Amino acid sequence: MATISEICEIEGIGIAKAAQIKAALELGKRFYQESAKRHKKIKRPEEVINYVAEYYGPYLREAQKEFFSVILLDIKNKPIHNVELSKGSINASAVDPKEIIKEATLRSASSIILVHNHPSGRTEPSEEDTKITNCITQAYNLIGIKVLDHIIIGKREGLIM
Repeated sequence: MATISEICEIEGIGIAKAAQIKAALELGKRFYQESAKRHKKIKRPEEVINYVAEYYGPYLREAQKEFFSVILLDIKNKPIHNVELSKGSINASAVDPKEIIKEATLRSASSIILVHNHPSGRTEPSEEDTKITNCITQAYNLIGIKVLDHIIIGKREGLIM
């Protein structure tokens, strides 16, 4: 997303108008997040993609760093909380499965959906993405929490499970 000074470079736009434009764009992003929060249940893969696109897409699609988050769901697959676990570099984000377990147990989550972005814009999973998904899935099977999906946000969302 463009900075206020970059927006001011457009002929006829000063600092006040640039700030208004930035504020309007932020309101639009928040509108999408609020829309996502109204989801009653996530039953099908398309609903996962729609939820992630609405809640995370506006912020992560153009992010210059990699972010890793988790969506916690109740027994009926209703989202109960969204947690940002880590903020990384342009090509990596460290994830500690213990942090996910902590958040999931504090909120009594029955299942989770993993979400992260690729600043490159590509949605294909890396070898490391597949490894961390398998590691988390195996660990969570032992404690009875289902890993429903792992979504990668790029220029378009992608599924890796």
